[in-house]
Amino acid sequence: MSRLTDTQIADGLASLPGWTRVGATIEKSLAFASFPDAISYLVRLAFEAERVDHHPDVTVRYRRVTLSYSTHSEGGLTAKDLDGARTAERVYSSSGSQG
Repeated sequence: MSRLTDTQIADGLASLPGWTRVGATIEKSLAFASFPDAISYLVRLAFEAERVDHHPDVTVRYRRVTLSYSTHSEGGLTAKDLDGARTAERVYSSSGSQG
């Protein structure tokens, strides 16, 4: 899988509100109503990530989850990362426990 160009990254992020590019990664922080809701979201996302063998870096701070995607084997951003962000958004919008 090849790395995306700057234009391809910008175009992909245009359809992912709240996601930002930080160097060779894309990231977003998500808020939840409670700590258990945040962890429940991560469990659901973990199964999706495992299914496609592409996993985000994750930081949990109480009710806030920050996700960061990058294709480490390619040294930057690929279509897998934008797909991961779309999956994260789909799981988040179906969680019903946003804060």
